[in-house]
Amino acid sequence: MFRKMVFGAVSVLAMATSMAHAADMKEFRVGILGGENETDRLRNYQCLADHLKAEFGFEKVSLFPAADYDGVIQGLLGGTLDFAELGASGYASVALKDPKAVTPILTTQQTDGATGYYSIGLALKSSGITDIKSAKGKKLGYADPDSTSGYLIPLTQIPKDTGASNEKFFASTQFNGGHENNVLAVRDGKVDVAVDDSSGIGDFKDGYTSGTFHKEVAKGAVDPNDFVEVWRSGLIPNGPLVVRTALGSEMTAKLADFFTQLPKKDKACFEGVEGGDFTGYVPVKADFYNVIVEARKAAIGG
Repeated sequence: MFRKMVFGAVSVLAMATSMAHAADMKEFRVGILGGENETDRLRNYQCLADHLKAEFGFEKVSLFPAADYDGVIQGLLGGTLDFAELGASGYASVALKDPKAVTPILTTQQTDGATGYYSIGLALKSSGITDIKSAKGKKLGYADPDSTSGYLIPLTQIPKDTGASNEKFFASTQFNGGHENNVLAVRDGKVDVAVDDSSGIGDFKDGYTSGTFHKEVAKGAVDPNDFVEVWRSGLIPNGPLVVRTALGSEMTAKLADFFTQLPKKDKACFEGVEGGDFTGYVPVKADFYNVIVEARKAAIGG
């Protein structure tokens, strides 16, 4: 009984200390997933850093553009990052390692009201590939080991369409260092099919309304007329905006309100951060990602 009382007191003290620290925060640390070149990521997030600093009175808002998804995941687990927007599989990785490390607060909502997106397979028209079955014996490009649409979903769902594991069906598979590099890899002939995140709605000539293909089309890095969609997954839950749980419920609620208001307060900033045709953020809880957590646990582990 005495030991329980002591441990309980220590736990309460630790929580109180953490909450006090959150209230006195001078620096707020934002993790940015890999997948787009660093210059673009920093430019798109600078307005967010400025708004956070003004709204909360932080002396400094630091932006950390990780080279890959795992850099942000480890930062959240280690307490060196306070906030990030993760993909569903990235969140699953954190939740499997430490379910109390972060708290999901919001997710994005598309123009059609959906809170999900798709993994799509892209090939060059000149390749002659018209669907995923006609890509047998070709090279498949993945984005990042912690990407939902760029790895987990294609890894587990493409075999349902081909009847064989990706390792057996394709001549080879490879990671290309994020979604942007993956799209460019198929453009440059380094792989025959690349899997990418996409809203899956709107015009293909625009790269649809959101996703990495959309970003690359919008900035002129690829010509959509050169591409064809050869595969599409089922709907995937949009990734969550997460807050380090140790910041406490009051700070978490304030951050949720701040981000909810951002699309109205500064639409250009919101669109720059999200990189697509979204209407705003909607509340989300951890159980929204249960299916992805279980899929990752079964296929990859933590």
